[in-house]
Amino acid sequence: MRPIIGVSSSLKEDVLTVPTENMRAIAKFGGVPLVLPNMVYDGIDRIAEMIDGLLLTGGGDIDPTLFGEEPQQGLGEITPERDAFEIALILKMLELNKPILGICRGAQILNIAVGGDMFQDIYSQIKCKLLQHSQKAPRWHASHYVQVTKGSILHEIVQTKQFKVNSYHHQANRGVPNDFEVSAVSSDGIVEAIESKKHRFVLGVQWHPEYLLLKKDSESAAIFRAFIDACL
Repeated sequence: MRPIIGVSSSLKEDVLTVPTENMRAIAKFGGVPLVLPNMVYDGIDRIAEMIDGLLLTGGGDIDPTLFGEEPQQGLGEITPERDAFEIALILKMLELNKPILGICRGAQILNIAVGGDMFQDIYSQIKCKLLQHSQKAPRWHASHYVQVTKGSILHEIVQTKQFKVNSYHHQANRGVPNDFEVSAVSSDGIVEAIESKKHRFVLGVQWHPEYLLLKKDSESAAIFRAFIDACL
């Protein structure tokens, strides 16, 4: 039976949106995508029980008060309703030990939900010379390399210690709690992937593998395949 994958959505002016490439990626590897609402209510537990896995999609910035900071100048637009809904759902999915794949913002909100923190804006908060993490290239173009931690779930999936990814972000994970570990970084030290050390499949990647699939990227295919397989 094809697993049901809950897909988080962006919320702007009371309209929910989800890039279709997320839905196509789930369907391509055998899942049934189901778009989720950004509503915190007593049905969240039922949603978590109903779905077999959770895909946390990309989108806008995250409210810094959730990790004990006030907003800095480089912070972009936030959506408090989305933050609250996703955190509540993440915690329930972790409690049930159900698979989670976080993409870009999804990797960040995953880290915040479990007690980590992040850079509100890497370009103003990090003083060393950074790569172009907000690439000026098509979304399917892989623009820089990431180095993968040997022995990690991600390394087991992609079977390589280095590969190229696309990059569309100005925020990034910083501190990662003890139950999680960093499983990939870029050459400038930015956290590119995190994963749980105690759950069977909980992975967050800073790039957008759904768009890299447009060019038949093997690592992206392996990530989605492993995620859907874990949801069976």
